[in-house]
Order: sequence, then C-alpha cells, then structure tokens
Amino acid sequence: MVSYSATDLATAPRVTHVLKMTDNDVRKMQVSGAYMDVDLSGSGDPDEDEVDQKVNKLQGISRGYTDDIRTILEMHCDLDIEGFEDADPMGEPTGIKLPYIVTIDKDSNQILAIRRNYAEMDPLRKKRPYFVHYKFLPGLGFYGFGLIHMIGGLGRAATSILRQLIDAGTLANLPAGFKARGVRVRNDDEPLQPGEWRDIDAPGGNIRDSLIPLPYKEPSGTLAQLLGGLIEDGRRFISIADQQINNMSGETPVGTTVAMLERGMKVMSAIHKRLHYSQKTEFRLLARIFKENMPPEYPYEVAGGSAAIKQQDFDDKIDVLPVSDPNIFSMAQRVTLAQTQLQLAQSNPQMHNLHAAYRRMYQALEVQNIDEILPPPQEPQPMDPAMENAKALMGEILRAFPEQNHEVHIEIHIMFMKTPIVATSPQIMGSFMSHIQEHVSMLAKKQAMDEVKQALSGAKMMANVGAVSQGSVQEYEKQLQQDLQNQQEVENLVVLYQQKIMADVMARLMPENPNEPDPLVAIRMQELELRKQKQGQDAVNDAAKLELEMNKVEQRDRLDNARMDLQEEIADDRNAVNRERIAVNAEIQQMAMQRRG
Repeated sequence: MVSYSATDLATAPRVTHVLKMTDNDVRKMQVSGAYMDVDLSGSGDPDEDEVDQKVNKLQGISRGYTDDIRTILEMHCDLDIEGFEDADPMGEPTGIKLPYIVTIDKDSNQILAIRRNYAEMDPLRKKRPYFVHYKFLPGLGFYGFGLIHMIGGLGRAATSILRQLIDAGTLANLPAGFKARGVRVRNDDEPLQPGEWRDIDAPGGNIRDSLIPLPYKEPSGTLAQLLGGLIEDGRRFISIADQQINNMSGETPVGTTVAMLERGMKVMSAIHKRLHYSQKTEFRLLARIFKENMPPEYPYEVAGGSAAIKQQDFDDKIDVLPVSDPNIFSMAQRVTLAQTQLQLAQSNPQMHNLHAAYRRMYQALEVQNIDEILPPPQEPQPMDPAMENAKALMGEILRAFPEQNHEVHIEIHIMFMKTPIVATSPQIMGSFMSHIQEHVSMLAKKQAMDEVKQALSGAKMMANVGAVSQGSVQEYEKQLQQDLQNQQEVENLVVLYQQKIMADVMARLMPENPNEPDPLVAIRMQELELRKQKQGQDAVNDAAKLELEMNKVEQRDRLDNARMDLQEEIADDRNAVNRERIAVNAEIQQMAMQRRG
C-alpha cells in the first residue's frame, strides 16, 4: 500500500506491506526472536466493512466460524527515534529521519518489531530497496496502467452494445402491445411483460383494430458494426506488432521488414523494456540476499559431477542481469529477424557464415536438438600429398598440420607444380605456394626445436661419459631454457631454418636445364607477340580508315564547291532576266506616253 501521490518506491515516504498470518505463525516468529513476545489480545479475524457485508449478503455467504488470521503491517518509513537519532560530526542530533521497518499487528495495534532499513556501514544511510514495481504502462500517479486499464473502456463499450443488441432481439421476438380504451383487459393495472398477452372483452368489430403492438425494432446493424470495430481495436492493441509482421509477404525487402518491425514494436518494446528493467532490479535484490545470507561456499549436485557457488560470486563486482532481450517481444519477431539475417547471408555467402545463420533460424523457431538436423561443419583433417594435389585442382584451400611429414609433402607438391596443367595456371600455383609456405614454417620450427633437444641430449651424454661435469650440463640446460623462453632467440633460429628450406624449395622449382625457357615465360612471350601483331594490324586498319575519311571529306568539299558555283550562276541569270524585264517595261511605258502626247 503506497500513497497515490508518490512518484516511485524509492521516494515514497511510507510503503506498507500487508501480510496475512495465522496465530501459530505469529507465535513462531515471536519464539524465534523475529517479533517481540507481547500479548496480542483481540480476535485475529478483522471485522467486515459495509461493502463486504453487502457483497456477502447478495452472494448468500455467511461466516460460520472465526478464522485465526491476523493482519500484519510492515511499514517501510522514515522515523526519528529517540536514542537513535542521526548525529552530525559533533554528536549533535540533526533531526533527519532515518529509514526503518516497523512491524505492527493491525488487530491489537501492538508493535512487533522495529529494524533499521539501511546498511550499518553506510555513511549516507540510504534506504534499502525491498520491493520491485512492475508497470505495464506509466499511470497518472504511483500505480501504473495495466492491460485491462488500456482496453477496459473498449470492453465496457462492447459489453454495453452487446446488451443492447440482446435486449432489442428479445423484445423483437417477444412483443407486447396496447389495447383500445373500449376493450376490457384483465389486470389492466399491471404493466405488460415481454411476450405477455392478456385476456380481453372486445365489443363488436375487428379485434386487430383494438390491439396495437409496441413498435420494437430489430437489432441495429450499426450497433453490430460498432461492436465489431471495438473488438477489432482491442485485438489490434494487444497484438499491434504481430499484425504488422503477419501482413508482410515473403518477398518483402529487408529494409521494409526492419521498418515495419520498428513501427510495430514502439508500444510493446517500451512495455518490455520497463519489465526488463524491473526484473533486473529484482535480480539485484536477490544477489544482495545471497551475498548477505549464504555460506562462503554452497555445494550442489549437477549432472556429470559436483559444483559449488561462492558468496563472493554475488559481491558488488558482479552484476546479475536478465538474459532476455527487451527489444524482442514475440516469436514472430524473432523468426522475422532470423529470416532477414539468413536472406542477407544467402545473398553473399562468401562474406557470411551460412551455418550460423541457419542455426539462428532454428533457434528462433525453438527447435530442439538442432545438431541432429544441422550437423556442425567438419574440421579439416590431415591428408596425404596426392589428395592435397587433387583438392588444389578443384580450387579448394589446402591446410598444413604439425604432425605431417613436411619434407615429403614439399617434395611431392614441387613435382606436381612442374606439370603443365599447374605451371600454366597462376591461381593453382599461388595456392600451392601458400600451402608450401605453411609446411616451411612448421618444418623450420620443428628443426629448431630438434636442434635444441639434440644439443641438450649431447651435453647429457658427455656428462654420462665424464667428459664434462654434471654442473656444466645443468648450466647449459638452464641456458637453453632461457633461450627458449626468449621469444626473440627462438624466432631468429626459426628464420634461419626458413631461409635454408626456402632456398632449397626455390632451387627445386627451377627448371633442370637452365637454358630451357620457362614454359610460363614462353606463354607470356607468345601472348606479347600476338598482342604486338594485333596492334600492328589495328594500326593498318586505322590508317585505312583515316585515308577513307579524308577522301570522303575531299569529295564532300568538291561537291559543296560545285553546288555553290551552280547557285551563283543561277543567281546571275535571274538578275540578268530581271534587268531585261525592267528595260522592256520602261520602253513600253515611254511609247505609251508618246502616243498620249
């Protein structure tokens, strides 16, 4: 019980925990010393209030005996108790109230216990949390809103509409009515009940004209549609995110899928994050209880042997957290995310681990014994050199192992690399060179360690035959151990062996006849010669094309000049004709004027 004006449990001035305990349990607590041994007079059965009495009367329930149940109130509050005041460095009371837990028997108003509610060595004397508040949604006060509060209005409206539809159907199926004033109806002072028809004494005439049924309508279709809308709104609120996911098809793009998930998870994700945080707080309380009350080591039996947990596992250095993901709140969302990851992995398998993507998909589907249907990928195993040659031809990556005979592997690989099918393929040659480098590195390390062991065994043999003293052997062995511990010395020795082995490998890869050209070089030279011939032919073709284009340009220029000359001649002829026409017209006009004169 918390005051509704409080904002949270941490700042509430008083939090009361109501406990129901039998007289026997209370007596056990008193004998064990948890409660004060005081006389708790009065009945352990609380009196019923008026509301409970009315409810019991309506239900036909009556109390036949007295229960021995007591109401115990544990009040977590701040008090300034005399003799235990908060004091300043000078020892003077400050008047600050300190957190305590006061246990009271409600029936007798007796105080059963008063305990401090802060750590003894805490200089700030902060109140220790005892309760965890799980909120579905934040409310206007201390108590949050639950699911029934959010859809309760829709539920009440749907219930009211459903009752109206049922009443309308009942009245329509069981009609009542009115009668004319001249018609005598028995018991006319009592109201008509649904479906009731009374005896009447009707005068002459049509009885139908004397009786009028009440105008009851059929159940309204509008109310039925409204009822369906309210029910659908309630369902959509409860499963808002799953509705978004279920409406998507299998070909929906990844970006659209993620956007729809984020849009649908806003409400439910906020709810789950609050519940996740509350569970985290509860785990912290449990860890504190384990730290303060469990023994230094607690053994327990598990399959395959015994195990134990220690008190220090729950100290302040360890934070116990829920393993749940507050951003994932439904199986449909987990499956959709896993399916999206699988689609991305399948789109580019070279950059992804398909086995892990499929395993996450099965985990999202909560499939048991995944290894039976999705066996783990097999680790590479050592192979003989011939099998490695075959794998290299198929484009697979080769791998060397320390327990292999590196010298034999290098020899066979070099022989195979001299074959034409490998010598003319740079990709296969690169794969073999990389694989041989692994063998060279492992062989150099092995030879370096063998040299150290041979030197140590030789010194011991000389000591056995008396050539050197035992102390000298021990000093030499100590020096060798120091050299082995010195990583730089070991690396220098390995590098020397690598240089020696690589020189031998490169000498073997060289052709037996030095004057004979390398097949790969000959192929390259042929490619260069063909490319040179092609370039020469291209140059000839380009020159022919250029000459042809120049001829076309010259021909076009000649045609343009001829056209321009022809146009000039035509223009001159037109000018001459026009001049002659003007002269003739002038002569005609002059002759006409002479005749008039």
